Amino acid sequence: MSEHRARKRFGQHFLHDPYVISRLLAAIAPQPEDRLVEIGPGLGALTCPLLERAGRLHVVELDRDVIPLLQRDCGGKGRLEITEADALRFDFGSLVENDKPLRLVGNLPYNISTPLIFHLLETSARVQDMHFMLQKEVVDRICAQPIGQGGSKDYGRLSIMVQYYCQTEHLFDVGPGAFNPPPKVDSAIVRLIPHAKPPVQVDDMKTFRELVAKAFTQRRKTLRKILKGQLPADAIEALGLDSNLRPEQLSLADFAALANRLTR
Repeated sequence: MSEHRARKRFGQHFLHDPYVISRLLAAIAPQPEDRLVEIGPGLGALTCPLLERAGRLHVVELDRDVIPLLQRDCGGKGRLEITEADALRFDFGSLVENDKPLRLVGNLPYNISTPLIFHLLETSARVQDMHFMLQKEVVDRICAQPIGQGGSKDYGRLSIMVQYYCQTEHLFDVGPGAFNPPPKVDSAIVRLIPHAKPPVQVDDMKTFRELVAKAFTQRRKTLRKILKGQLPADAIEALGLDSNLRPEQLSLADFAALANRLTR
């Protein structure tokens, strides 16, 4: 690869560790018939081996300076399709062909990873699976369970919204030395598999989203206080919930029940 300096504004940390790359490839297990899409390929550490195994790969990259490097280094390895775009604004559904669901992969820029995941969830019905390298703290939050149910303080809005759309699995951790330049945090690989059917019934997604967001901006308050003026304590209790519980103690099903009650 030619020398290319990572750009702070793009949140770039280029993966280079062969062991981590081989573990990630094994987890993804790309197949020739897959509709594979890599987000933020950077210098192609994952791109080239993915392309060799699948024969075809679509990449979405914002940094125009790395595109000629990708074209050169992936030459002869398969059919590389490149879209120069901001992944936060790109319509990933536009890449679906013949109703073949997408397989999304990427070492996501840590400075936009959470909003990018929320953006990708909007397309989850057209996705087979997602394998992402993220800040370990974000993976912990995605996979967290409620306190009192084997969970931790990591549990919050991101946990609930991702778990509504996807089955989550924390695959393995990755140290800073696997990247150039090394980030100041640990990383981890997460696998997200969209549910064929949502695990809970939500009558109105807007109400559900707003409730979850509101609850976790006031996570130290009790349900009774958070829903004051919207839902009386006895209505909360009628759902089988203690109105003195805090948001981090509520399951996905609990939030769905509350949201559905609010839409009546």
